[in-house]
Amino acid sequence: MVLLAETEGGWESATEQQRQEVMDAHTAFHKAVAERATMLAGEALAEAREARTLRHVGGAPVVTEGPYAETAEQIGGFYLVQAESLDLVVELCGLLPSSYAVEVRPVVDIEGYDDTRDWT
Repeated sequence: MVLLAETEGGWESATEQQRQEVMDAHTAFHKAVAERATMLAGEALAEAREARTLRHVGGAPVVTEGPYAETAEQIGGFYLVQAESLDLVVELCGLLPSSYAVEVRPVVDIEGYDDTRDWT
């Protein structure tokens, strides 16, 4: 899982040239992944202010508006990439915009968990 953290409002305050540089970096990443790994999913996320955070307080779920953590950087998007190694994914992530903090984590397969259920 590749988590993309960026400064809130960065896209809105970026110039057209800066936006194009970001999009070019994503395109380079997509092409490199297509050549050397497999892209399973990827999406941009709404600003953190649109988030809803659920915490259990006194045994009951309480929903608050806003992100889990109050920080300058928030998760702005993600990619789910399947590759031969974590090192390869880290290498590919070097193509992503330099303005991002990029966190790469392996996805854990929980033994005995059936993730093929129909949730509808």
